[in-house]
Amino acid sequence: YCSPKSIMVVTWYGKLKTLYCPITVIVKKEVGLLVVGKLKKVNAVKLSSSGKTVFVIDGRAYHYCYFDILTHL
Repeated sequence: YCSPKSIMVVTWYGKLKTLYCPITVIVKKEVGLLVVGKLKKVNAVKLSSSGKTVFVIDGRAYHYCYFDILTHL
């Protein structure tokens, strides 16, 4: 199942949870114009041409590995 408006994650407690856009993430590695430690909103979840998950933030696509997903916000 793949949706541009949601993502399924496993929480720290081992629970499967569906998060719906906008998803709050924290920048963990500087990329593009994004600064480490800043909270950002993911507007869409897509797949790159190589099949990797990308987050659309402020109209730009970034690989998911640059972010930590906040499941409680």
